[in-house]
Amino acid sequence: MKTKELKEMSADELRHREGELVDQLFKLRFQKSLGQLESPMKIKAVKKDIARIKTILNRAPQATE
Repeated sequence: MKTKELKEMSADELRHREGELVDQLFKLRFQKSLGQLESPMKIKAVKKDIARIKTILNRAPQATE
């Protein structure tokens, strides 16, 4: 996801998206442990998206209200 797209989202939408990404990361890690993961780069991309969302939420105090 692009940072520009994330900045346009509300705080509630960002928190919801973060939850979805955390669930997706769990599933990807589980697949990796079973040896069924198609692309290990997906884990890296999901982690980066989570970090982007957390950064946006922390930078914008008005977004947390």
